[in-house]
Amino acid sequence: MADPARLRVVTYNIHSCLGSDGKRLPERIAQVIAALQPHIVALQEVDVNRARSGHLDQAHEIARHLEMACLFHPAFQVAEEQYGNAVLSRLPLRLVKAGPLPGHERLEPRGVLWTEVDWQALRLQVFNTHLGLSPAERWLQLKALLGPDWLGHPACQGPVILCGDLNAPPRSGLCRRLGAHLTDAAAAAHHRRLRGTFPSRFPLVRLDHIFVGPGIQAIRAEVASGTLCRRASDHLPMLVELGVFAI
Repeated sequence: MADPARLRVVTYNIHSCLGSDGKRLPERIAQVIAALQPHIVALQEVDVNRARSGHLDQAHEIARHLEMACLFHPAFQVAEEQYGNAVLSRLPLRLVKAGPLPGHERLEPRGVLWTEVDWQALRLQVFNTHLGLSPAERWLQLKALLGPDWLGHPACQGPVILCGDLNAPPRSGLCRRLGAHLTDAAAAAHHRRLRGTFPSRFPLVRLDHIFVGPGIQAIRAEVASGTLCRRASDHLPMLVELGVFAI
């Protein structure tokens, strides 16, 4: 049973719900998430109204199974088809801002979803993103994230949680740079090396991260495992348990 005094946050690249068996099953993704008992979930690679996914709104379909509130932001859109990031929450959830990150024209567009979540008497600033595959664009995107439009925005007050697939391992220069501003929750909670999140069948590297700001203590971290997790997506979900305090 989860400790009710701890905030449980999951980040999960769901690969448009495409499993290793070739099936796109939002309900399977929801089953994986439900086992982790999170308060907040950050999802990346979410399809909404795409032909390949049967024109489902995967974000709200997963949220419906979990009985959670949901906000979605498309990193890109072609006609009526959308693809991007979502934040799900069992707690009161509000949109603060959503928008693109800089990148190269020929590469997949990337974006940020900034939400506010009520936890006890505090308002948490929860960000969800998915950085690019190119090292050069990742550095541009990190600079933007740390700048005045996002983490450096005057409205970004109070405890901060940044989730996402950063396409970079914990010891990369990019994560070290981000770590100068925020704390890698998994590393802080886990004094030994945490297992990888990608690829799900043979996880070799942790590309998925949760970073936290002042006023938040990382207590425990876990990368989910098991047959269902390995089959549901090409990434494994990561859970962190946090203690949140006024700052």
